[in-house]
Order: sequence, then C-alpha cells, then structure tokens
Amino acid sequence: MAAVTALRSSCRAAGRLVCIHRVRSCSSIRFIKSKYVCVFDKSALKFSHQQRLFRTSAVSCGQIVQFKLSDIGEGITEVTVKEWYVKEGDSVSQFDSICEVQSDKASVTITSRYDGVIRKLHYSIDEIAFVGKPLVDIEIDASKGVAPEEDVVETPPMSHEEHTHQEIKGHKTLATPAVRRLAMENNIKLSEVVGTGKDNRILKEDILNYLAKQTGAILPPSPKAEIVPPLRKTEAVPAAPKDKARKIPVPVSRPIVFSGKDKTEPVTGFQKAMVKTMSAALKIPHFGYCDEIDLTQLVQLREELKPLAEIRGVKLSFMPFFIKAASLGLLQYPILNASLDENCQNVTYKASHNIGVAMDTEQGLIVPNVKNVQVCSVFDIAVELNRLQSLGSAGQLGTSDLTGGTFTLSNIGTIGGTYTKPVILPPEVAIGALGKIQVLPRFNGKGEVFKAQIMNVSWSADHRIIDGATMARFSNLWKSYLENPASMLLDLK
Repeated sequence: MAAVTALRSSCRAAGRLVCIHRVRSCSSIRFIKSKYVCVFDKSALKFSHQQRLFRTSAVSCGQIVQFKLSDIGEGITEVTVKEWYVKEGDSVSQFDSICEVQSDKASVTITSRYDGVIRKLHYSIDEIAFVGKPLVDIEIDASKGVAPEEDVVETPPMSHEEHTHQEIKGHKTLATPAVRRLAMENNIKLSEVVGTGKDNRILKEDILNYLAKQTGAILPPSPKAEIVPPLRKTEAVPAAPKDKARKIPVPVSRPIVFSGKDKTEPVTGFQKAMVKTMSAALKIPHFGYCDEIDLTQLVQLREELKPLAEIRGVKLSFMPFFIKAASLGLLQYPILNASLDENCQNVTYKASHNIGVAMDTEQGLIVPNVKNVQVCSVFDIAVELNRLQSLGSAGQLGTSDLTGGTFTLSNIGTIGGTYTKPVILPPEVAIGALGKIQVLPRFNGKGEVFKAQIMNVSWSADHRIIDGATMARFSNLWKSYLENPASMLLDLK
C-alpha cells in the first residue's frame, strides 16, 4: 500500500496521470479494460504501450462462408423454416443441426458442413427459404482451409454434386446427406469409413458394416441377384435331377430412366367455367336412377329415315329422337324442367324446353342447347344439332348457344361405357346420361331369345324438389316413346 501511495505521489509530481479506457490497435490487437498507467514522458508512454498495456498477438481474421440450402430432392424449390436450432454467435461443428425446414412433402433437418461460428441467419421462422440461396453465414478459421472456394461470399452457387463432397482432414469424402446423418447419429467419423461405392463413395451399408465391427453385431447380408454365366457352345446342358427343382435365375432389375418434366398451366376458357359450375353443383343433393332401353325398333326406324335426311343435307343420329322424347316427357312432368332459387324458397317452371347436349371438343366439355324443343320436329332438332356440332368443333359457339338451358342429356355412350353418374348443371334440376348401344340377348313374351339393341340410361335429379317416384315415372314414359317410336306421333303437336 505504501508503494502504491508513493507511486501516485511521484506521478502527481511528474504532472500527468493518463487514464486509458479502451485502446484498439489496427493490427488485429484485442480490446482491454481500463487501466491506470503512469507515464513520465512520450518515450515512457511508448514503452508501456508496447510492453505492459496491450500484450499484442497476431490473430488471423476468420473467413465468412455462406451455407446454402442444397437440393433436397423431388423437385422441391422452396421450403418453410419451422425452427432454428442455433442463433447468431453460436459455435457449430460439422453435422450439428442448424434448423428444421418443411416442404409440401416432409420435414427435413439441415445440418452444418463446417466448424465455425454462426454470424447471420438469413430467414426468420415461417419464412420461405429457396434452394440454392444462402441459409446462414458461418465464420470459419481460414488457417484450417476447410471451406471450399465455392462457398465464399459473392461466389456462384454450388451444384448438387459438389454438395456431397466434404473436406475432412485433407481427405475428400463422398456421401449423401442421408448417409452423413446416419454417421452423425452414431458418432462415426466419415474419414474412418472405407467407401465401397463409385469413386469411393460411402454408402449406407459401409456405415452399418463399420458400426457392426465396432459393436460386434452381425448384420444380415443384403440380398443379391444370382447371375448365371452363359454356357459355351461346346458345353452341354446337364440334365436336371428329377428329385430337385430346376433353379431359375433371378433377373437383375435396372433403374428406369425417365426424363420427362411436369408442366403447370393456368385454368382458362371453358375449363375455368366448368370448375365454377361443378363447384356449385356440389351443393345439390343428387338422386340417381338407372334403367335399360330396348332400341330395336328405333334402330330400324332410323335406318329407314337416314336416306331421306341425307337428301335434305342433314345427318340423322339417335340424339334427335332422345331429345324429342325427353321434351314429351317434360310436358307430363314439368318439375324436371324447373329451377330452384338460391334460398330454396321458390321453384320456377320453365315454359321453354331448352335441352342441352354435352359435347366433347378440343376446347373441353361444352353444353350447347337446342331452344324450344317442345315446338320442334325431330328433323328440326337434327338440323339444329348439326349446326351446334359444326360450331362446337370449330370453337365458334356463341353465348346464346351456351346459355339458357333447362334440361340436359349427355351422350357419353359415343365414347364408351354403360352406366354413369351425371352431375347436374345449376340452375337445372335434372340430367340424363346415355350409354352405348349394345347387341345383347333378351327374351320376348313367348320366352324366346332374340337379338336386342340395348342402351342404358342414368338419371340424376335434385332431390330437394324431385322425389324418386317422379324420376322413375318420367324415365318410364321416355322409355316407352323410344321402345315404340310410333307412339310419339300421338303426342306430337
């Protein structure tokens, strides 16, 4: 204590007491806390600066590398950061968990490739991280030289193949992320494992074999296909013993190489309209009813009328007969030609029978309608159908042709199939789907088998206002008109 008092007195006598709080050297000199230094002149200050105060040492600056989010497979280009296992300033080693990311398929834990200090996190929790972009900045010791040049800041991104390389103690180790994770979970250094894959790549089996040697466990051998070498021409095939089954070589499976790529297109045009209509149709409780129709007489009648229609320049199909029979049935059951308001409070019975016909075109499914079928003849309906089909194939149907429908028939049978489940087109309340015409054996009234032209029909109705009995009665009436075409003459107006 006496010596300190004497020293302070001598300093005051010298006239100056220098208080140096924090001194920083530009030549990589560390900071030190406040100290009182007694100096008598400029030379004494310089001597104390060098010898007592700073205790300088040469410290090399760390190198900042950007750890980029590598390709995690299955075409994933972006992920959501769900959890960070480190924060800025934390020290990490190789294979330490850095964060957990979530793709649209699975969660993946990202591990470090370097030993160093976390300097920057490029994303917050729940932010979108992109493959190939920096995930974190890590400061590593430049003297160790473990950072590949591809990871230095402001350099081009690594390729996926380079991501599988790891510099460990001067030895380049090739392994996939899954293998590295397996090694990390079992505290195995990859530099101590001998790779048996291509270019000495470490495989999963290499890790398991190494682990078995360390623990003394015996791992079952992996199954391998038996390869039978071909026999020479001079060698004869030995006869197989009768009491032993002949061995059949197992073919070696080869991976299938597929180079196709997925393609995404926006929903536009008729397809967009169908999305809107079908979404609204899901709100309708559908009631289904099916039956089969014997069209033997109608097939004969059409064969007789086709030449007459061709003379007039019209192609006569079965559809005009189906449409006209439906219109005659709607006169007896008008509830099927109605609409229900959105609040389900009022039913509107349509005066016109605007019967739609579903058409398959290059632009997609379209449903133009034949207007006022109740006042049209079968030939008039055929003429209108020819016009709609021509415009539909050319993609020139107008808005008036596609709107205002009150009832719909879908002739899916021209493509194939027998029964189906048609979806009602709002604001309509009923729709019918016609299957293909088939030649099938049937019995007549005398029990004799005959060849019949059979077509199946499937009806869907809005069960909020149409009951099953009404749908069945309408179907029976429509069926009677088609099975006996002459009966339609009695109700034509």
